[in-house]
Amino acid sequence: DEEFDELCFEFGLELDEITSEKDIISKEKGEEKAKGASDVVLYKIDVPANRYDLLCLEGLVRGLQVFKERINLPRFEKIIPAEGEGQKLIITEQTAQIRPHAVAAVLRNITFTKDRYDSFIDLQEKLHQNICRKRALVAIGTHDLDTITGPFTFTAKAPSEIKFKPLNQSQEYTASQIMDLYRTDSHLRHYLHLIENKPRYPVIYDSNGVVLSMPPIINGDHTKISLNTRNVFIECTGTDITKAKIVLDIIVTMFSEYCEKPFTVEAVEVVYPNGKTHIYPELAYRIEKVKPEYINKKVGISETPSSLAKLLTRMCLKSHVTGNGNHIEVEIPPTRADIIHACDIVEDAAIAYGYNNIQMVIPKTYTIANQLPLNKLTELLRLDLAAAGFTEALTFALCSQEDIADKLGTDISATNAVHIANPKTAEFQVARTTLLPGLLKTIAANRKMPLPLKLFEISDIVVKDPNTDVGARNYRHLCAIYYNKSPGFEIIHGLLDRVMQVLEVPPNEENGYTIKAAEGTAFFPGRCAEVFAKGQSIGKLGVIHPDVITKFELTMPCSVLEINIEPFV
Repeated sequence: DEEFDELCFEFGLELDEITSEKDIISKEKGEEKAKGASDVVLYKIDVPANRYDLLCLEGLVRGLQVFKERINLPRFEKIIPAEGEGQKLIITEQTAQIRPHAVAAVLRNITFTKDRYDSFIDLQEKLHQNICRKRALVAIGTHDLDTITGPFTFTAKAPSEIKFKPLNQSQEYTASQIMDLYRTDSHLRHYLHLIENKPRYPVIYDSNGVVLSMPPIINGDHTKISLNTRNVFIECTGTDITKAKIVLDIIVTMFSEYCEKPFTVEAVEVVYPNGKTHIYPELAYRIEKVKPEYINKKVGISETPSSLAKLLTRMCLKSHVTGNGNHIEVEIPPTRADIIHACDIVEDAAIAYGYNNIQMVIPKTYTIANQLPLNKLTELLRLDLAAAGFTEALTFALCSQEDIADKLGTDISATNAVHIANPKTAEFQVARTTLLPGLLKTIAANRKMPLPLKLFEISDIVVKDPNTDVGARNYRHLCAIYYNKSPGFEIIHGLLDRVMQVLEVPPNEENGYTIKAAEGTAFFPGRCAEVFAKGQSIGKLGVIHPDVITKFELTMPCSVLEINIEPFV
């Protein structure tokens, strides 16, 4: 296990944990439920999201074997059948509105075992979740070719016109009934919304009208694959042709090793609505040229061109030195759709070299880090407020519109708040323009605690500002609240004096701070004061209005101070 963990790390993966089905179930549901589960050891491996070729056992083992230089990277070959013998997939123009693209391939004379079959299904599921974006961009269908006859047609029809027996069901249903059937299915209900409200649903037929699948929901039962299947027809339909090609390439390259002629794939001709044809899978190899010094410089190593080529070959990128050693020719196989730019090749060279083997050096640029003055002031104030007997709260920067407007007695348009375009919950609709609601909600959640409650928070608030490049501006506010049977205005006033004392701001008008009577919608009339310092208004203190207190579901009076601390930096 340690050796394997080490190997994964060297290859740029992480062995997350070593567990078993029994362990997982007992952790999640308790020991009772785990009684009959299997004890087979399972490795949980974290694979980076760009490496689709490592998402199944076949690809992972192949990648590690090449990395360990035990095998050479196989060469994938596309076999184009003789004229009139190959399979065809015809796309009709009805699909244009809903899922316009389709690609296909055939795996001939394949031999499945239980493990291979499970891995085959599992890879499709992982691709669906990852590159296919939960089937929104691409949906994969795999079928037993011997149960159907080509050419196949990919079209779109009204839900009432589509009727077939879905996978693992005992009777036929129309498409509308299928939607109702799977509305409660824990796995499939997440995909229904993709086509549910469209006038036509996509569907694939063979030449006898047998339904292969209704992407992206379910395959037909007629074409289902079993352990005895010898020839597999794979179709990928979607809204993104590039992703569909990648998905098809990954599936055929991973499982063509089980074909009678390993690593060969039979091509399928796809006919577009405009009459043009294209042969899939593309299985395209391409050559990229990289300069050895570019790799060395970026990684911070000094390897010879030939050893760099060897490192890249170990990462499934077959490479050799050309010219007089000033270029490396890298062949990108169809399994590596993640190699888009030279920097991706550099990254693979670094992984093969071993991140731990790269010498640590002091950077050429010399800088001294420093704390942001505003944050330094915040840290110092937090200590002093805590010393004054107040407890720090940290509340969400987002809140509901009511919290900053209706509940405080103002209109939302007057708050100048920044709105979230499509909020997930009612609790997170706007960025806060004041810290007060967060503290009032904190008190509401802690009403069982012994009185008095003294809380404070020093955090950013956000307001719209058309003069900034992002259209909004943050201000660092200090807010403190005192909640007890009596309002305790003198306690909050005392806290203001203490804050000014530690900031060394004297209580006078010329160069210090003053408070003047004021009105505020959230405050009790005649019990509110505005704080002036450095010649500007920096905030308010006072007793909260009873209406505000009831709106936040509180029962006692409270007084509050909220000031902007930025002028004191």
